[in-house]
Amino acid sequence: MAEEKKKAAAAATADDAQPVVTEADEARIHSEQALVRREKLARLQAEGKDPFAVVTYKQTEHSTQIKEAFETYEGKDVSIAGRMMSFRDIGKASFSDLQDRDGRIQVYANADHLGLEDYARFKTYDMGDIIGVEGKVFKTRRGEISVEARKITLLAKALEPLPEKFHGLKDPETRYRRRYLDLVMNREVMDTFRKRTKIISSIRDYLDEREYIEVETPVLSTIASGAAARPFTTKSNALNLHLHLRIATELYLKRCIVGGMERVYDMGKNFRNEGIDIRHNPEFTMIELYQAYADYHDMMELCENLLSNAAMKACGATKVSYQGTELEFAAPWRRLTMIDAVKTYGGPDFSAVKTDEEARELATKLGLTEDLKKKLKDCTKGDILNAAFEKFAEKNLIQPTFIMDYPTDISPLTKQKPGDPTMTERFEAFVYGREIANAYSELNDPIVQLDRFTQQAKERELGDDEAYMFDEDFVSSLEVGMPPTGGMGIGIDRIVMFLTDAYSIRDVILFPTMKPQE
Repeated sequence: MAEEKKKAAAAATADDAQPVVTEADEARIHSEQALVRREKLARLQAEGKDPFAVVTYKQTEHSTQIKEAFETYEGKDVSIAGRMMSFRDIGKASFSDLQDRDGRIQVYANADHLGLEDYARFKTYDMGDIIGVEGKVFKTRRGEISVEARKITLLAKALEPLPEKFHGLKDPETRYRRRYLDLVMNREVMDTFRKRTKIISSIRDYLDEREYIEVETPVLSTIASGAAARPFTTKSNALNLHLHLRIATELYLKRCIVGGMERVYDMGKNFRNEGIDIRHNPEFTMIELYQAYADYHDMMELCENLLSNAAMKACGATKVSYQGTELEFAAPWRRLTMIDAVKTYGGPDFSAVKTDEEARELATKLGLTEDLKKKLKDCTKGDILNAAFEKFAEKNLIQPTFIMDYPTDISPLTKQKPGDPTMTERFEAFVYGREIANAYSELNDPIVQLDRFTQQAKERELGDDEAYMFDEDFVSSLEVGMPPTGGMGIGIDRIVMFLTDAYSIRDVILFPTMKPQE
């Protein structure tokens, strides 16, 4: 008995051991298998059974439907379709797993039901082939819900083998480049993008129920404004004009408010010609929304309710786990002014700093000069406060938090706080040390806006290529009259990251921006 146990343990160890396969070996094996698959396809075509000639297939059910309502489907005929992911031959019968959009279901096939010729042909099919199966639903002796095949149709031949089962598809670079394989091999990836759809739908539904109008604003424009970012540029041959891909939708949406729409939003792609890392992709999804007769306090309330609702719809709870940390999205979120946040997390008290010169001396003492976006001599107190916030406070904002009251110097589209011309009614929302939203009580004074744009133009002349571009037509729209307005932008990809526990933004963008392969 002891000897048998030793043999069993040795066999188990042998089964668990992953064979050492070099990249060269894997390429050679795949090349050989691909050749065999092409030969199989040629034989099928010669027999008049070309799978690529099949035009359509009637798929009546999906795997989850059958499994969740087995009592309803037991003994009934169904027609399913998907990718063959496994094959287990037991002589005159076999089992395979069919994978569709929802998951997998077992298919049982034998010569008695299919006929000897068709069953023999089925046994030549390969992992990855797309098949259609017509048959009856039943449960095996082991209790597995299955479909007993009466007819199997090859709908598409997979000419490239799927990744080897022991190693799977784990290399991030390959997964992002070949997302189609990633979706096939890693079912959690499919779950992420299904959840992304739920999140986006919940946001739209929430706003639609509150009488917001969804609009579409231009992607191409002669002026890239509405955010501090570098744009991508292109050229219109028809107009002989240099154009920019939009970096934000803000100024067009405000024009809609001027026109009387009162509540508007645009959810779509923005483009910023900047760095790529786990939090940034040059092409990303953002929603911007604007509400007349509202301020940044109204936007805070809307933000926390909108996103807690998204968490509930997508995850079934407002508390989610992100990278091992519990995050609670339920309202109310914590609120801190920028000055208090710096002071709370070990920085100086900027309320005691009265002049730009004092702030510059403080920046040198704190070692902030390398963090500033322009030369120290050109920086204001507001620039330095923002740098201090990023150094001392930002990384500590783990639970959803609103940081309020940003310096006027860095908020050119925002109303000043009553009684304090150095600060504005602006907030940014942070989760896990990352910004997810930016909102204002919108500046609607055309005279002040003109002055702010003029100052930004000077910043650009000093070398700040992220300073706002001057938009004369937008100033003209404000002269027509814009009511008091609250506005907000939310990064959709980052929200999806938190609600799907994704480490990198590339994990929640189906086809992230990448360099071409050499």
